Amino acid sequence: MAAGDPQRIWFEEMVDTLRSKWHRDMPVEAMIRLRDDLDGMLQQIRSERQILSPVVRCPKCGHVGESRPPHVSVRAMILSVIRFDVDDSEPTRTVEKAWKAYQKANHLDAYGKRAASKPEAVELAHVHSH
Repeated sequence: MAAGDPQRIWFEEMVDTLRSKWHRDMPVEAMIRLRDDLDGMLQQIRSERQILSPVVRCPKCGHVGESRPPHVSVRAMILSVIRFDVDDSEPTRTVEKAWKAYQKANHLDAYGKRAASKPEAVELAHVHSH
């Protein structure tokens, strides 16, 4: 059995990186790059520690299997600044609101990438044929 909690997203080394690189006045592009770095760290940690994705049941067909691997979203990163006491909550909430506006204006997905035309509501590893 793989070591580690399959639902865990934030690991100590990721929090350390967030603490060292975060500043509330960073440009949105820098925030997205930091998110990319943190997500890369998450994928590497899960791979090295052989942490499998959580097992879920598909609400459409009942299939039980591994979900897609978790990823760090820009909003989750911003909220983690508050969660891990990296910065004060009031200015961080302002950053969160600015991110939402930037995301909407630039048609970006939760990860800071160009949004797909139809977002997936459920993150499942299998695809329906119907």
